[in-house]
Amino acid sequence: MRILVVEDERRIAQQIEKALVAAAFSVDQCGCVEDAQMLMKSEMFDALIADRMLPDGDAIEFVSSIRKEGNDLPILMLTARDAIEDRIDGLEAGADDYLIKPFAMSELVARMRALLRRPGSVFGKTETVGSLSYNFKSRTATVNAVALPLPRHELLVLESLISNRGHVVTKDDLLNKVYGLEIPESNTIPVHVHNLRRKFKQLDAGLEIHTYRGLGYMLDSL
Repeated sequence: MRILVVEDERRIAQQIEKALVAAAFSVDQCGCVEDAQMLMKSEMFDALIADRMLPDGDAIEFVSSIRKEGNDLPILMLTARDAIEDRIDGLEAGADDYLIKPFAMSELVARMRALLRRPGSVFGKTETVGSLSYNFKSRTATVNAVALPLPRHELLVLESLISNRGHVVTKDDLLNKVYGLEIPESNTIPVHVHNLRRKFKQLDAGLEIHTYRGLGYMLDSL
């Protein structure tokens, strides 16, 4: 499983990465909110560990923006601020857990494992629409129990649509999910949607991507 660690203190960041890698996690690191936002728009992560105070802002606002986008990935916040009010602020902003510095790396790993086991988290769950099943933990799709290999961009489009099943996802939201700060050609999302529709039809997947002109796309079963 892949974890994004946002920590500006290099020594602590390296210790966290070492502990997580030893526990069989894959780790990406950055040291500020801006870099974290760029990574989350262009890459896929299973969880986030973020220090509270970063050079370009308070992680409270970063976490809050993640939740407002409907992203439910597990979030562990780190901080040297141990007042109960600070912990409440972090949890109310959307963090799932709060770890006070200094801490034992073994405790950080244990808390992360616990967050990833929590019932109700989309990660580890499999969503089924028609004959298609999508596992958010492994990020794999199957149709009638047969693997459906997808290029990365098509996979990101499908993940966004299936996690918002029954709701319209705007083209801008899909562009942000798939490309982040990159500037793709204007017709890239329609092309990805067309390719997904073609594959669904060929495999008799029992689902459709509806186009709502001027609004976006919605995935639903036939």
